[in-house]
Amino acid sequence: MVNQTSFYKKDLITMLNADEEDQIILFKKSKEITDSLIGNKVHLRGLIEYSNVCIKDCLYCGIQKSNKNTQRYTLSDEEVIQCALYALEHNYGSIAIQSGERTDPLFISKITHLLKGIKKLSNGKLGITLSLGEQTLETYKEWFDAGAHRYLLRIETSNRALYSKIHPNNDLHNFDKRLEALQNIRKAGFQLGTGVMIGLPHQTIGNLADDLLFLKALDVDMVGMGPYIEHFETPLFEARHLLKTPQERLDLTFKMIASLRIIMKDINIVAATALQAIDKIGREKAIRYGANILMPNITPGNFRNNYKLYQDKPCTDENANDCNTCIDARMSMIGSKIGYNEWGDSKHFTNLKV
Repeated sequence: MVNQTSFYKKDLITMLNADEEDQIILFKKSKEITDSLIGNKVHLRGLIEYSNVCIKDCLYCGIQKSNKNTQRYTLSDEEVIQCALYALEHNYGSIAIQSGERTDPLFISKITHLLKGIKKLSNGKLGITLSLGEQTLETYKEWFDAGAHRYLLRIETSNRALYSKIHPNNDLHNFDKRLEALQNIRKAGFQLGTGVMIGLPHQTIGNLADDLLFLKALDVDMVGMGPYIEHFETPLFEARHLLKTPQERLDLTFKMIASLRIIMKDINIVAATALQAIDKIGREKAIRYGANILMPNITPGNFRNNYKLYQDKPCTDENANDCNTCIDARMSMIGSKIGYNEWGDSKHFTNLKV
């Protein structure tokens, strides 16, 4: 089955239900495709968690607006610039700026200003990914023109009914607006990224198979997906009795990554930090199974504990140097190399441009 060129929902369900013996075949095939089309190389995105201020109340998220126990912060311009300089000096090639969602003019102009500053200080050397939520087409264009060229907006689930179970029922959390935003990101010129959570309450294997088909139909350039990890200060925590075990969610995530690599052979796939919250070498395993992007956290250490989207987030007690010292060792452990001083753009995107 893994050698097919076309995949239907029933095929993907079979892959996601693979037992231990069939998993070996699945993972071997995904790694073969990665090595042949992407190469045995991992590219870095130095992660800057810019702000945990958010206008949304997503039911699964630890920094949702209604969580009054979260100490809110926004990095200063100088702190962001210092993070970017760190990435530049350590040859990361790219950074990723992530934040809670805001759509006010001050936030939009601040991001534009920072993008221009980062491009200037690096003389255009640093690639920039943004993950700043739903915005207007005009805002996306403004940020693209300012220097960002990749954008990640996770759909979280492509199933409309399940989406409504993990978000409040109001216009600010509208499934169709999310879809429209994804289309606008592409219209603005960005490499398009999205992703899903795996192991949500009420989620079925069929839902996940549909997620894979959704990613394929949307023709995305990059995907960031990981296991759902509950946060005790969120409304969705009440449904924790419906969850698979953390290990089951982890194993299912690995099968999702491998299956995605098989059906979308030349896209970028992130080894999500959430994997490491369940398994200390979860990200390394993900790379062995088809992922090719790592996002070392370069946010100043004193802010990291306040950007907790989920419980047991790893590395909150570290700083950028702590993350940096172990990257090469972790990659050599699995026989992979780091693509230093390279943007590591999605080959799916660049191949379409040829």
